[in-house]
Amino acid sequence: MSNPRLLILGPPGAGKGTQSANLAEEYGIEHITTGDALRANKDMDISEMDTEYDTPRAYMEAGDLVPDAVVNAIVDEALSQADGFVLDGYPRNLEQAEELSGMTALDVILSLEVDREELVDRLTGRRICDDCGANYHVEFSPPETEGVCDDCGGELIQREDDNEESVRNRLDVFQDNTAPVIDHYEDHDGFVTIDGEGTPDEVWAAISDAVDARVE
Repeated sequence: MSNPRLLILGPPGAGKGTQSANLAEEYGIEHITTGDALRANKDMDISEMDTEYDTPRAYMEAGDLVPDAVVNAIVDEALSQADGFVLDGYPRNLEQAEELSGMTALDVILSLEVDREELVDRLTGRRICDDCGANYHVEFSPPETEGVCDDCGGELIQREDDNEESVRNRLDVFQDNTAPVIDHYEDHDGFVTIDGEGTPDEVWAAISDAVDARVE
């Protein structure tokens, strides 16, 4: 099947972004995230929704959480424009999963599984250049000089939401809200669980095999 319609699920730190980029390149499809979809459609007219603001931009500039109804509409618009896609970061709850079923039919649903403590190690070990935004990891992808960016010489910092307390809270939120979404999809013919604890190349090999076995 050309231009497959893929959904990738998994907790923070499971590698969804990395593997979504691989899928987009391998199959020539769009990588759609809620963040990208919001930015691409921030001036979309939502006045008919009877929401507080008339555009997503207004919510973003005010620092307010964009309502689910608006996110649903934006994802729907992004999917309608894509000739094949990998959807990453949506749906985050069962209500969004129900909305998605009315937007499109999915060919393959990939669920990345990683042990909780492994996720904590991955997320708390992340470091980002304060100047250029380059990403590192203290164990898996360290810089040549500790605390210094290889690319620009800037200082490497830990994001506020990558401290252990924040990470564990994010994982708890995922377990409460998004884990039921995985259960929701388990009976789908295209559902497949992927062991996400290998190297990125090992995980990619399992993902590409799973997709190739389910699409023509």
